[in-house]
Amino acid sequence: METVTLSPKFQVVIPRSIREALELTPGEKLRVIRYSDRVEFIPVKTAAEMRGFLRGIDTTIEREDDRL
Repeated sequence: METVTLSPKFQVVIPRSIREALELTPGEKLRVIRYSDRVEFIPVKTAAEMRGFLRGIDTTIEREDDRL
């Protein structure tokens, strides 16, 4: 787990290991969400970048007999 410090201008530096693991680049947009008592940063991806991210997912589910 990494620890960062909030600057006087309320800025944080994302540690290199995290940036490299998530392939973040300078100028990339991130969504900031308050989730309970924490802050989450989520990279914004275009529809083209999201294409195929569910490839290989198992879509079979058990259904009741009266459902198609």
